[in-house]
Amino acid sequence: MAVRLHKPSLLRSIGMENVRFALNSIRAQKLRSFLTLLGIVAGVATVIAMVSLVAGFDSSITSAFSAFGSTRVELSKIDPRFGGGDIPPEQYRRPNLTLDDVEMLRRNLTHAIAISPVRSNSWSAISVKNSKGDEASAPPIMGVTPEYLPVNNAEIEDGRFFVQADMAHATRTCVIAPDILKALFPRSDPIGREIYFDGVPMRIIGVLKKKGSAMGNNLDNRIFIPISTFDEMYPQIRLWSWNPLRIYLVPKSAAEVPALIDEIITAMRVRRGLKPNEPNNFAVSSSESNLESMRKITNGIAAVMILIASIALIVGGVGVMNIMLVSVTERTREIGVRKALGATRKDIAAQFLVEAITLTGAGGIVGIILGIGGGYLVKFILEFPAAAPLWSVILGFGVSTSVGLAAGLWPAVKAARQDPIEALRYE
Repeated sequence: MAVRLHKPSLLRSIGMENVRFALNSIRAQKLRSFLTLLGIVAGVATVIAMVSLVAGFDSSITSAFSAFGSTRVELSKIDPRFGGGDIPPEQYRRPNLTLDDVEMLRRNLTHAIAISPVRSNSWSAISVKNSKGDEASAPPIMGVTPEYLPVNNAEIEDGRFFVQADMAHATRTCVIAPDILKALFPRSDPIGREIYFDGVPMRIIGVLKKKGSAMGNNLDNRIFIPISTFDEMYPQIRLWSWNPLRIYLVPKSAAEVPALIDEIITAMRVRRGLKPNEPNNFAVSSSESNLESMRKITNGIAAVMILIASIALIVGGVGVMNIMLVSVTERTREIGVRKALGATRKDIAAQFLVEAITLTGAGGIVGIILGIGGGYLVKFILEFPAAAPLWSVILGFGVSTSVGLAAGLWPAVKAARQDPIEALRYE
């Protein structure tokens, strides 16, 4: 009776034994394996890092718009711009918004629960000091009305905010944000104390609660004064600024945002006498639409980076295919011996496929570690909320092993087709 040689099962062939062979191959050819996997590592690391940054940016801008209220609507002279580039000259020539526009909107809008006009000294720095000469770090001065708090999701921590009497009499009062308190009155109660705007005394009546930063703007380094006081102290901004007034509005409910926008557009077009075929000479946007615009820009950048990462993965896949073809040639005699001992084509193909997948999987793991590490480095250095979601890690590893499967398929087939007699003769 013929002796039947042990035939390894397919399960064992694609199991730990082949993984061990693959790891031994990587250790035996460290430099070659490293150079081969550079593309895989770079591609996966780029994908993980980009997903971390995009997820962090999305979280950041969502928090930023939430800080102002998710239903806030903005009316301004210039269209919101998030992608850079110059403002079209036509927009500079648009009429400025005025406080009369605010009063008109108050009379005509039925879907708005609060309207808040805002001016600021965005183009001219004002020195702000306390009586000892300590100076705040170039805070923006904001001219506002009592409606500023509910419209912009702001709250008073200490003291009070402005009332209509402050508007009517243009009082020399101010409300400060936490960073101003820290800089000028770190160990004392500021309420009732005076600070000086370029030498002009202003009495502090309130301190706002901390809000943090939004899209690179420090919301805690601001000073607020009545808008009537602002116009009295800084008339040049109202007269010469290219965008001297913004108007923020809040609907009665989130569902009324589109209706409120339609009302604003209709009221402003009628007020400015625009014909039906003429475009709006003002800009209306909502927090949700601005958020969507920011996401489109972010997604566009991410798509370009992922395309670059895909090219790196393709290059890495070609490298893996080449090294596996070389491995098949180098191990021709081994293939012949295995076939002589009873290994089938499936066994041989599985061995080389597992080796290719193990090779790219190792590169994928290194890429994942580097990508996550890069995200945490950005988070640590820039205090940016970058974080790789679990699905991106699974995707990175899945992509790397898929590249190994695709790249190892042809070398595996070539190895499986080897004639055992010719393979045993190979030197």
